[in-house]
Amino acid sequence: MRVKDENKELTIREKAIEMIVKEGFDGLSMQKLAKEANISASTIYIYFKNREDLLNQLYLSVREKFERDALTNFSPDMPFEDGLWLQWKNRFKNICQNPLEYQFSEQFRNSPLINHKDIKPSVFRKVMHDFVDNAVKKGELVDIPAEHYWAIAYGPFYTLVKFHLESTMAGKPFTLTEQKLKQLFRLVIKSLHP
Repeated sequence: MRVKDENKELTIREKAIEMIVKEGFDGLSMQKLAKEANISASTIYIYFKNREDLLNQLYLSVREKFERDALTNFSPDMPFEDGLWLQWKNRFKNICQNPLEYQFSEQFRNSPLINHKDIKPSVFRKVMHDFVDNAVKKGELVDIPAEHYWAIAYGPFYTLVKFHLESTMAGKPFTLTEQKLKQLFRLVIKSLHP
């Protein structure tokens, strides 16, 4: 049995994510990936059982890092405004540091692959749910359906992030600064306060 090499595995993961972001899931074959990673196709199977295993492991590792970063210094017991602002800052920092991983994650989440039996809800979801419940109980947040909350609390954020990653908004250059983020955040908070 061949010994695993962390650098080769990292290269396989990085090249797979790059290919998926650039060419979509249909553009990823093990042969093309091997060529991009400058390894033999059989080497990939040392690290991953098959293409499905590779995709699932990629998503789970990207999700785990994103969630870990998003929860940095965060507690579901925080005051609502402080906690939501920290979520925005933590998420934005992660996305800026890992733009390809973010784009890959969005592609995966918006595909049927997200329904695979190996993709289970994480602790992160419960933490976010507890945060919202606590804010409602403390009277810091209007009690609205969950989908309304997520659309209002994060929809505007992710729209600006999209413009930032594309470096354009309606044909004009766009860069998301903390000042622009804070301005939008204040509007979102106004709409969520009781």
